[in-house]
Amino acid sequence: MNTGGWIVMILAVGGVTGLLSWCVYKVIATPGSTEHLHSTADIETPDVEEDEKLD
Repeated sequence: MNTGGWIVMILAVGGVTGLLSWCVYKVIATPGSTEHLHSTADIETPDVEEDEKLD
């Protein structure tokens, strides 16, 4: 591989690695992020509310 190929490969791999590292850091370091987590069991859709009113 020539020099240009090495430069492009290093920039591409470095960019993806940097983006992954930044995303992992944001997930771990954001304070209070656990209060904003929701599962599908926490979400009440309008049809569930209607069913509860009928019961």
